[in-house]
Amino acid sequence: MPFRITGLDPAPFRRFYGLSDDELQSLGVRRMIANSKPGFPDRIELRDADEGEALLLLNYLHQPADTPYKASHAIFVREWAETPYQAMDETPEVLWIRPISLRAFDEKGDIIDADLTGGGDLKPAIERLFAKPAAAYIHAHYAKPGCYAAMINRG
Repeated sequence: MPFRITGLDPAPFRRFYGLSDDELQSLGVRRMIANSKPGFPDRIELRDADEGEALLLLNYLHQPADTPYKASHAIFVREWAETPYQAMDETPEVLWIRPISLRAFDEKGDIIDADLTGGGDLKPAIERLFAKPAAAYIHAHYAKPGCYAAMINRG
């Protein structure tokens, strides 16, 4: 079953690029410098930032549906990232090296199923969730911190 994984659009985050630390703080955003790799997963390019790269830590509304599952959480966005990750039937390294929680949602934004995977076995879990006709899309979350990682759509 074909699927497509996409990173976030950089447009909503560009307004933070290049702001001073004080300006970011006034907006509830924090600049961090990656000091290890892996360790700072960017949600636009879906890759771990290299040591020394700047990231913005901010709250992101990843599930805007007006249901009890509406949700936001802290995410990293690499400062100056511009090209969202997009791939068919492939999983980026940033996802397969970590435990991942997959949450399948229906068209209304309600969870219909979920799975937990070690990361390296994402494809079978994605295919199992999309085998359910009601599954409209899947959110991948980094299982340990619980934060949003990526969107997965049918191919």
